[in-house]
Amino acid sequence: MPSSHLRGALAEALSLVFPTWCAGCDLPGVPLCTDCAAALAPDPRMRRLPDGLRVHSAFAFEGVAARVIRALKEEGRTPLARPLGAALRTAAQAADAGGDVHVVPVPTSRAALRRRGYRVAELVATRAGLAPERLLVAAAPSADQRGLGRAERAGNVAGTMRARRVAGLRIVLVDDVVTTGATLAEAVRTLRDGGADVLAAATIAATPLRGIITAHRA
Repeated sequence: MPSSHLRGALAEALSLVFPTWCAGCDLPGVPLCTDCAAALAPDPRMRRLPDGLRVHSAFAFEGVAARVIRALKEEGRTPLARPLGAALRTAAQAADAGGDVHVVPVPTSRAALRRRGYRVAELVATRAGLAPERLLVAAAPSADQRGLGRAERAGNVAGTMRARRVAGLRIVLVDDVVTTGATLAEAVRTLRDGGADVLAAATIAATPLRGIITAHRA
């Protein structure tokens, strides 16, 4: 049997044991179809945290992008980190102030790490070729942020992170999704308390919220 036919037969056999479907639209047989891959083309936007820190995001957390990110985070579909990493790289390039900059992922909670077995922001940053450094670690448990308001989110993440060996470093933070910015703000506070200079943040996506000023990059 020709090698191409053998590969096709093997792929078909594997699909029966491990069914594959598009993370963006459920089309069977592919992990990400052509149309959904195209929908992940970066559409950069920027918002600022209350302290003025710039947060650059590759696209809005909605539609195909939201489904693909959820598939990575909640369904264990780690190969999706590669196309999402390409998008994060675009946001990180917009956030990078040049010079000697350290890329630091927002830490995954211990509960989420036990549940998933991997750190989402760190995995995507690695696939983006950003050489992330684990200089910020989870220090205390926090509840699930979903369903919490702005003030509740800020209180929920207060004191949950610890910085290590960051004094004098110039840092760009990376995370998967920014919603109210409470988690990023706590990460910034923790790093600055440790003596770091936090220049900006980059995320794969940003949740559209009323009352938060956002701007698309030209």
